Amino acid sequence: MNKFRFKLYTIAASLFLLLSSCNDDFLERSPIVNISDANFWKTANDLELYTNNFYNRSDLLNSYGDWGSIGPYGLDADNGTDTQVAYNYNTRMNGEATNPASGGGWAVNDWATLRNINYFMANYNKVDAPWDQVKVYVGESLFFRSLFYFGKLKTFGDLPWITSPLDNTSNILYEGRLPRNQVVDSIMLDLDKAIEYLPERGPSYTGRITKEVALLLQARIALYEGTWEKYHGIKNTPFKVVNSDGTKFIQKAAEASNALITLAESNGNTKLADCTGEAGYTNLFNQRDYSSNKEVLLWRKYSVNDGQYTRWGAYYYGAGRGLTKSLVDSYLCMDGKPISVSDKYQGDKTLKNVVANRDPRLNQTIFVDDGKHILFTDNNTFFATPGFEGVIANSCPTGYQLYKGFNTNYTECINQQSTIGTIYFRYAEALLIYAEAKAELGTITQMDIDRTINALRNRVGMNEGLLNMNNIVTDPNWEFKNISPLLNEIRRERKVEFACEGFRRDDIFRWAVVDEVMVGKKPKGAVKSQWENYPNTTDAFVEAWSVLGEDENGYIDPFKSYPAMDNGYRFNLGRDYLQPLPTNELTLNPELGQNPGW
Repeated sequence: MNKFRFKLYTIAASLFLLLSSCNDDFLERSPIVNISDANFWKTANDLELYTNNFYNRSDLLNSYGDWGSIGPYGLDADNGTDTQVAYNYNTRMNGEATNPASGGGWAVNDWATLRNINYFMANYNKVDAPWDQVKVYVGESLFFRSLFYFGKLKTFGDLPWITSPLDNTSNILYEGRLPRNQVVDSIMLDLDKAIEYLPERGPSYTGRITKEVALLLQARIALYEGTWEKYHGIKNTPFKVVNSDGTKFIQKAAEASNALITLAESNGNTKLADCTGEAGYTNLFNQRDYSSNKEVLLWRKYSVNDGQYTRWGAYYYGAGRGLTKSLVDSYLCMDGKPISVSDKYQGDKTLKNVVANRDPRLNQTIFVDDGKHILFTDNNTFFATPGFEGVIANSCPTGYQLYKGFNTNYTECINQQSTIGTIYFRYAEALLIYAEAKAELGTITQMDIDRTINALRNRVGMNEGLLNMNNIVTDPNWEFKNISPLLNEIRRERKVEFACEGFRRDDIFRWAVVDEVMVGKKPKGAVKSQWENYPNTTDAFVEAWSVLGEDENGYIDPFKSYPAMDNGYRFNLGRDYLQPLPTNELTLNPELGQNPGW
């Protein structure tokens, strides 16, 4: 395949790539290098072996084993958002991205997963087995094709829709991209079939894709596309979809999330985890085994003995990332009122003040010097000060240091072999999607809110701060001035519940609000002076603290020393919502067309 620069794989080479990580039982059947269609595609077991590979593709389900990664809990900083920052500012969000000549997410290997999935779809029907034994693997493959395309959709927008292995004579190689809404139509059809074919989650976790996971992915994609089309259309950006306002996809998001919620309520195998107690919410994100957790629908298990682990624990000084004041200020007080109007708010002069009388999720998302936020259980040490003095790539740039997902096992940290599980899908997302979709459609009721938003607040003990859609307290600092108070509160709930879980950039992109939350603004951290003359600090801490940037109001300014950030983010609103196609691909096939602004 030349125009997309896909490589043509021989059957043997393709199967080698796919099956090299399969179990010994399969390897003993025939030497890998000699595998071909002649001795494959025989049994349902062959289909299982083939689809096993998809669970280990980094472009589908990232294992987060790289250095510098803290798993999904650093993505909001790495991607560039208003809620979490890295020690260096994000150049894309500052309008500094450039058009690559090659690669950029459109290289040969960037499409290999799709070819492997389509190869399965072209060959699974050769297996001589009852459909009931086959359909689950077809459903898994359709799920993974949808997940793959969703990643490409968020990156490039319009895409070629490819459902079969191609060769050099395929006409699609010379054609342009399909409009994004047509691509999502096809994704929805794939997921409709996947949902039909996949089994419901049972009382025991299997580690494989279930109907519930497919419903959640469908709801996620439908809400993303529906709100993208709605708000980019309202703002008349270059990324709007002509003759489509997103309503049908928002409706699909409501239907899919409702189907999941209804299924969960009926069989009891899926439900919110109990997050009561001082560390209930924290404990949801630092487990090594989620097999018995009914909220976590899909996750990855690690084992040092099997050579499977991450580096998360090595970055206990802050991982080079910090939460922002924008995120911290979004948490309500326990009475359900925003900090701008609640008399329960204690101010932000210290970390203890910040979390006092606030939504318990805040106290369980950031480290606080209260003698309760444990660093390491092995030696019974507790958090005292942010890791300003660490190596810059391991420090906390804002003073609001991430506690969510933190590994408290000192041995794993020192050995740099963390086994905290990676969560890919959890049930809480379905509740938030349903609430948002129903609100966008104008059909939400108080019963819907109680079933979703208030269920999330109740489960962390915020019983006196529930949301009443007919009595919403006005917040003069609502982030979004052009939407209803109810939608503002639903967006706030999403921002809080999924803080530092990798959702934020997708959200501000689909809502077309980068101009409202980032352009011309600088991220800020905690009040710097609270650590002046702090007891029992080291010389290294004092030295690092003393050189921290600070704004005119005394808040840490992590990017004060960067001239490019003097006037805040310079995100190019007419260009940077999508990435460019590499120039060499446009030379090979001009019909692909370039994205706006590039």
